Amino acid sequence: MGESLDGRVALVTGGARRVGAAIVRRLHAAGARVALHYRDSGAEAQELEAELEAARAGSAARLCRDLLEPGAAEALVAEVIDRFGRLDVLVNNASIFYPGKIGRIEPRQWDELVGSNLRAPLFVAQAAAPYLKATCGVIVNITDIHAERPLRGFTVYTVAKAGLAALTRSLALELAPEVRVNAVAPGAIAWPDDGKFDNAERRRIVETTPLGRIGSPADIAQAVHFLATAPFVTGQTLAVDGGRSVFL
Repeated sequence: MGESLDGRVALVTGGARRVGAAIVRRLHAAGARVALHYRDSGAEAQELEAELEAARAGSAARLCRDLLEPGAAEALVAEVIDRFGRLDVLVNNASIFYPGKIGRIEPRQWDELVGSNLRAPLFVAQAAAPYLKATCGVIVNITDIHAERPLRGFTVYTVAKAGLAALTRSLALELAPEVRVNAVAPGAIAWPDDGKFDNAERRRIVETTPLGRIGSPADIAQAVHFLATAPFVTGQTLAVDGGRSVFL
């Protein structure tokens, strides 16, 4: 499992399912107490909280907030401090993902995609910063390899993730030396639940990935754990993509 997180507290946004849940489980297994944030995935959040509490009582809490609402970021961080008394690791994982082709983009799509992938991470990080400074903590943002190489048909999402990559570097400067800030940029990890990519597109993605397969949420969780415990790494983005960004 690597470096211990005993005694530390982690907040994972979008932590109820898929990649977020894998990150929550990984950090919890390393010893952290974990606040798992969710918006709509109440049943999954409750089940995951129960699983973690059964393993170690008092080690997990589920917190429901719509991070697009004014004041939600500040309220979320305040809840974590009220519950656990400190904050050491912030993982900005919550994300909305859907296409937006030029000529059909609406202001609502901009608000949702930029709001979830860039605005919310900024304001959660800002609210968390004083507590992270007190513990010499760390922020790990979940970006995307397409922040550097745009994904056709997903213009607003790509722009939002590119902004989050820039925010990572900026916060690394702004919050140093007390707080380290890094990012994980996933490639193809788990196919979307709504079937956005058909079988032909899935085959194409696998064929353009040097390792010849997609990754798993556990691969992202392992990278997050590494960055949460790497004391001389800040301002960096780690691509976890099976080498696909080398090919693109």
